[in-house]
Amino acid sequence: MMYEQQQHARIDVRKRMEKKGSIKEERLEIVDLSGMSLEAVPISPSLNLGTICNLDLSNNNIQSIPESLIARLLNMVVFDVHSNQLKSLPNSIGCLSKLKVLNVSGNHIEFLPKTIENCRSLEEVNANFNQLSKLPDTIGFELTNLKKLHVNSNKLVFLPSSTSHLTALRVLDARLNCLRLLPDDLENLTNLQVLNVSQNFQYLETLPYSIGLLINLVELDVSYNKIKSLPDSMGCLRKLQKLSVEGNPLSSPPMEVMEQGLHAVREYLSEKMNNAEHKSTAQKKKSWVGKLFRYGTFNGNNNNNNRKLHEDRQGFSIPEYRSIDGLASPRYMGMFSPRRLFSPRTYFSR
Repeated sequence: MMYEQQQHARIDVRKRMEKKGSIKEERLEIVDLSGMSLEAVPISPSLNLGTICNLDLSNNNIQSIPESLIARLLNMVVFDVHSNQLKSLPNSIGCLSKLKVLNVSGNHIEFLPKTIENCRSLEEVNANFNQLSKLPDTIGFELTNLKKLHVNSNKLVFLPSSTSHLTALRVLDARLNCLRLLPDDLENLTNLQVLNVSQNFQYLETLPYSIGLLINLVELDVSYNKIKSLPDSMGCLRKLQKLSVEGNPLSSPPMEVMEQGLHAVREYLSEKMNNAEHKSTAQKKKSWVGKLFRYGTFNGNNNNNNRKLHEDRQGFSIPEYRSIDGLASPRYMGMFSPRRLFSPRTYFSR
């Protein structure tokens, strides 16, 4: 198998730059080596690694990536190595200052190198289906441009507190882990639209009160955990359109309220926040109520009885179990090919 021949057929020269009135061509190449049964990353002396902006090594059997290779990919924007046999990423990944999309899903990676914090242009990280037990402690302080963080189907026990500093984050998917709690101070995630912490099963028992400050949250999935009550502050999530709570031993809100739909749940929680019966906890919640006023999400007794409850029922999910999104999509079909399922290697080892 000649690497240069296959590479020549699968490279696309893309970029043109206009400078001082003249057209200057800059060769930025897309290299696609996916699905070629590679066990190592081929390196051709004739290829200028500095010109690669998109490198796809997905759906192979690669076990390691050379440090020296990554250090020379200085213009890489997209790096896709999903569905391989990687156990770690090289520390030199921190050299990729232009990297925006990193897909390492479907490997056996146990930790992300701390140097990933130097990839400050990162906008999307997909590390689903790995063996991650923790994320770098200070990841949230550095990756301020990160918009999507997918870490489902790992072994995460907690998310670092710095996660609450990912101010550009729009999607956080941490389902199918071993999460015991979420960071207390989520109020900085003002751009978060989708939060999925479902299927942590016997581990996740509570949600932080600050979840009510996620002012742009549209979808929240906390299904199949051990949550007994929803925080009162969730009554202030005005933009919430979809709430999934099935598979939890919920006592608050009661079942009769949940059966009426999302609008009724918000009304119940908002009213509960103001209920005199909870004055014993007022001192604890006083600072949160102040924040809710400041963020403009709390409006006291929100009794808009003229609204039709059925408008919200479409966004509220209790009884139906939903499978993992995208598992059988074309993007992940390589994970379940006959070659992988019946090869000597175990694809998902725990």
